[in-house]
Amino acid sequence: MKVLVTGAAGFIGMHVSQYLLARGETVVGLDNLNDYYDVRLKEARLARLTPDPAFRFVRCDVADREAMSRLFADERFDRVVHLAAQAGVRYSLQNPHAYVDSNLVGFMNILEGCRHTKVAHLAYASSSSVYGGNTRMPFSEHDSVDHPISMYAATKKANELMAHTYSHLFGLPTTGLRFFTVYGPWGRPDMALFLFTKAILEDRPIDVFNNGRMKRDFTYVDDIVEGVVRVLDRTAQADPAFDPDLPDPARSSAPYRVFNIGNSQPVDLMVYIETLESALGRTAKKNYLPMQDGDVPATSADTSELAAATGFAPATSVQDGVGRFVDWYRSFYRAAPT
Repeated sequence: MKVLVTGAAGFIGMHVSQYLLARGETVVGLDNLNDYYDVRLKEARLARLTPDPAFRFVRCDVADREAMSRLFADERFDRVVHLAAQAGVRYSLQNPHAYVDSNLVGFMNILEGCRHTKVAHLAYASSSSVYGGNTRMPFSEHDSVDHPISMYAATKKANELMAHTYSHLFGLPTTGLRFFTVYGPWGRPDMALFLFTKAILEDRPIDVFNNGRMKRDFTYVDDIVEGVVRVLDRTAQADPAFDPDLPDPARSSAPYRVFNIGNSQPVDLMVYIETLESALGRTAKKNYLPMQDGDVPATSADTSELAAATGFAPATSVQDGVGRFVDWYRSFYRAAPT
């Protein structure tokens, strides 16, 4: 197959591209290499992909309508994994327009490209943030997600609605993947594990929000990738039993699905920090702060739908995952030994 992976220089995009290349697919990786965080890290990720002759990199912004239209027309992709987006809940409070450009305009260009070139399946990144103000745990795809509490979450919810519209109107098979707090080697510098590790090794205090009373469904990147590819291989189908009188948010009379991808074992933030301290052999200085706007105290994924559809459920422990991240970080940044 020829697969388009958008956001290929990103954290998850690089790992997905590697997985697809390893099993023999042709991958076109797209990224705009913006400076939301250190471009050198993005370039280093790309350097792991470019030696493979089955990989080709295209530098382009998904919000560039004409360029995206040409790309789809020229390449005729079999499947698309759309991971490019303006990420970050907190940054969306400072620069909401960036989220409209990338996550809404960009996603529309992806949908149009898939529609007009008869792409067999579009799998795209959504987010656990769509659950917003929900408090019933674990979060289920069958629950309503009508109360987002950040612009980032609102754009991801909008992506799901836009995808459903294209599935309904044009028969485009689409599957949304609600990622839960992804971490691991080559991770994003704006994520907690990266920030904590850098600060601890530099003997600076770490910011601990909500005074540490947080719980997250931390999900290791290899588990995310396995879930993404398994879903990609199973083209979304219409549910013949869908009842419009009792509509289920997780299903449709159109070829449309959404899945949670999470570890289903939420971990207290303070335990996560203790695990990192153990892996680093150092104790963190902690700066306790109140909850930030747009954040939620807890997340937890019900992954029974993913398991039923693909036979897969993430299971990497935080101890193993954090240890692998620390090994990578020390190697990549040549951090001083403890």
